[in-house]
Amino acid sequence: MKLRQLLNGVPLKGGNIDQEMEINSISYDSRTLEPGALFVALPGDKTDGHRYIDTALERGAAAVLCQRAPDRPGPWLVTEDTRLALALLSANWFGHPGDAMTLVAVTGTNGKTTTTSLIKELLEGTRRAKVGLIGTNRNMIGREELPAHRTTPESYELQALLRQMLDNGCTYVVMEVSSHALVQHRTAGLTFDLGLFTNLTQDHLDYHHTMEEYRAAKGLLFDQCRQAVLNLDDPAGRWYLERVRCPVFTYSENRTQANLSAKNIRLFPSHVEFDALSTGRLVRVHLPIPGGFSIYNALAALSAGLCLGLGLKEMARVMPAVHGVKGRVEVVPVPPAYTVIIDYAHSPNALENILTTARDFTAGRLICLFGCGGDRDKTKRPIMGAIAQDLADVVVVTSDNPRTEDPQSIITDILSGMEGELEKVHVEPDRPAAIGWALSQGQLGDVIVLAGKGHETYQEINGVFHHLDEREIVADWFAAQRTPPKAAAQARAGTALAGSGAEP
Repeated sequence: MKLRQLLNGVPLKGGNIDQEMEINSISYDSRTLEPGALFVALPGDKTDGHRYIDTALERGAAAVLCQRAPDRPGPWLVTEDTRLALALLSANWFGHPGDAMTLVAVTGTNGKTTTTSLIKELLEGTRRAKVGLIGTNRNMIGREELPAHRTTPESYELQALLRQMLDNGCTYVVMEVSSHALVQHRTAGLTFDLGLFTNLTQDHLDYHHTMEEYRAAKGLLFDQCRQAVLNLDDPAGRWYLERVRCPVFTYSENRTQANLSAKNIRLFPSHVEFDALSTGRLVRVHLPIPGGFSIYNALAALSAGLCLGLGLKEMARVMPAVHGVKGRVEVVPVPPAYTVIIDYAHSPNALENILTTARDFTAGRLICLFGCGGDRDKTKRPIMGAIAQDLADVVVVTSDNPRTEDPQSIITDILSGMEGELEKVHVEPDRPAAIGWALSQGQLGDVIVLAGKGHETYQEINGVFHHLDEREIVADWFAAQRTPPKAAAQARAGTALAGSGAEP
């Protein structure tokens, strides 16, 4: 593609190189750059692409797009924001695939993954459509599952994925959009037919600094939407309602002025039921996912469906057959008479939701195991400690992804939010050992919640990703109970070696 075509719509501040030159690829990583590429120098928290301009040129870059041109002649193009430029370049490179599909974006602190999955299944079940899914724990093209490395991919990878979805027959794409992605312009160049907001609770303040800044970041989504769906029960949803410029559809569990509301709610250990009321129509809905917060996920998905032209009755017929999402209120098969649940809850609100949900069907004690991520918002740690102490009968404080922080210092922050004597609190920094201890405490009727990791199958420690799948840890622990001690130790040693990534 000619450089001139690639730059269509990209705001430039300077540069006088030949725009008729041919560009054979786009790169923002000098390590993987191919000769003839346009190298885009992206700023970052840990490193800055401008430091690698010389490396990119040595590897054969045909031109460089940067925010600060080097102090010498060269094939420079200068723009105000290279992240925005990369998104626009990528859309041009892949032929704007999003324009040929119906795009649905879901943002919010909690509920994004389940809501996007529900919308996908409603579209497939009612329209027999092929639907693409982009999210935290998986990307999907119809039924084909692809790996996901972040909630919203970098703009180049996002456009490449959209092109792949279009080429494989997708007519709809439902995607999670994070606040980081919006601030970093990863979705720039896309127009969403529908933008949906779930809720706003404390998270990511290490990046956004204040809740007001976090709220503003989420709200950027609606600047590129044809229609908005807002949770009217959430204060941020009502704040957006007064400011969003596109048409708005609202949902609520208890506000009659909403376009869609829930009545006659009933909660069960395995599912929820409610009457969905919209413009005089009343339909009974059965969702096979437990928890009071599941009502909101269902309302959000039904609202999206109504805005996309689906009927309330036909969606209600599909709802009983939808599937839960891995790592979201996921019940792990275990042999004894107690229950083990894995959930991704890693924010105060999410932890409160899963523990409140689990309490509804806990006949014995509620045991909560959790930690907090390192190099992330420290202010939520004592809050989550207080929530766990208040809602659980036994609390196991352990590590999540400590990243570059000392696990013990994270645990100390968590414990600072707990009051009085800590007789019911057990501290074990080693997460597999902590899970083993929690399982050893289980009694008839107990529910054990393993919170924070959810779908993740790794633990990040000092920049190294170690294999850690809580489903495997639970299964191995019960297998060890049925195995002679010597054989169990040998089996565990073999598993540890296989998961460590160490060479034999």
